[in-house]
Amino acid sequence: MNSPFREPAKSFAADFVDRNDRAFITLNDSIFYFGELGVQETRTAGLMTSILERHGFTVQRGISGFQTSFLATYGRGEPVIAIHTEYDANPSNSQKPGVAERAEIVPDAPGHCEGHNTNAAVMITSALAIRYAMEKFSLPGTLKIFGASAEEQLLSRPYFVRDGLFDDVDLAFHDHVLDKFGTDYGIIQSAAISAEFTFRGETAHAAVNPWKGRDALDAVVLMDVGLAQYREHMKPTMTMHRVITKGGDQPNVIPSLAACWWYFRDPTAEGSRALFERAQKIAQGAAMMANCELSIDVRAAVWPVRLNQTIAEVIQGNVEAIGMPVWTEQENVFARSLQQQAKMPEIGLRPAVLPLKGPAIQIAASNDCGDVSWKVPMGRIWFPGNVPHLPFHHWTAGAALATSIAHKGGLVGAKALAASVIEYFQNNALVAQTKDSFKNELGGVEYKPLLPDDQRAPAHLNHALMEKFRPQMEAHYIKAEPEFTL
Repeated sequence: MNSPFREPAKSFAADFVDRNDRAFITLNDSIFYFGELGVQETRTAGLMTSILERHGFTVQRGISGFQTSFLATYGRGEPVIAIHTEYDANPSNSQKPGVAERAEIVPDAPGHCEGHNTNAAVMITSALAIRYAMEKFSLPGTLKIFGASAEEQLLSRPYFVRDGLFDDVDLAFHDHVLDKFGTDYGIIQSAAISAEFTFRGETAHAAVNPWKGRDALDAVVLMDVGLAQYREHMKPTMTMHRVITKGGDQPNVIPSLAACWWYFRDPTAEGSRALFERAQKIAQGAAMMANCELSIDVRAAVWPVRLNQTIAEVIQGNVEAIGMPVWTEQENVFARSLQQQAKMPEIGLRPAVLPLKGPAIQIAASNDCGDVSWKVPMGRIWFPGNVPHLPFHHWTAGAALATSIAHKGGLVGAKALAASVIEYFQNNALVAQTKDSFKNELGGVEYKPLLPDDQRAPAHLNHALMEKFRPQMEAHYIKAEPEFTL
């Protein structure tokens, strides 16, 4: 196959990706059908780590207390370059791939509806391409691959940073699915704090002697009302949203235990912290009114995502050398059908690479890689593995994730990621330039984790859901194993 690169190491990596396209597709589709929720990605992490180990990486599993997170290392010395990504699915979004109408694989089961399955396949494929290029061309340095579980709950990467796993890293890359092929720079996503508020009271018969009870659900409702009233006084940049995770067992028993799970977001770390502090006061007031006890568990706390301009320019150069996949008319028809289902503009698939513009406009969504991006200079590759304008976390955004659209988009993403990392391994001056630009971009801001020092990983999150649905989902697993070869 004709390589888009003149440089031998980049050309070798691109050819490696092309030669292993079948292994990439098998890995991508296997993770799609696993459909595992955050902290429960046992099959997914197991498959990824077994591949890395077979190809000479040293693998450390269960990092920072997350049994489905891992760190895989190859090489030695400097520079130290990290690649990290997520691979969890979402609840209730099981969807048959290639079907442009609602068609669940397993009714009500979890499923990939954003593209984290392709994130994982891109990271592993590019890691292997880089590893063999390092060996063939005697490239000095250390490659670190971080598997980050439970991004949808904004969980693992702040723990990695807090625990020192990025202390020796010079720069980092994050790959993520989108409908375009390119990158951004600037502060692009918001900070967030995720916390569960648990109220404890006392049971009683709700009809015979309710005056003897202390209703924990009352406290949840009162907190909800208090925060609803506070919305009038929030800054326009702030957002918050919640679910009630425990609401009692039956109406005639006053609940002694109730809980709610909230996200608090703002463009800045300080803003999200301030919003969370006000929520704690309102929760304390609700507990007092309902005569209940309150405990607060901070599940996650993430800084905004910032992307380094120097890395973005390197990524963009490699993206433009590769170019957008050539889409078929059939792929465009399918994309337009999904856009019609989602009631979005029916533009089909993007035909060309977008130019690098910036700085990017910051959005309200968050990603748990934000802490990494304030610790070390970080770049993100957007690869075109999904359909434009589809809302993530909706079934339509899952329908293309095990089709040729995700396969083609992921393969070019793997090439661009591998080429960008290799460019840094070949150029120490570029590493130094990037670190200098990062210092200038920070402008004196000192990173301090929002995550409490004593917070521990939630090991049982999503366990019950996966225990319920995994036996039904297993019948649809792909039998083939991804076999990458040199």
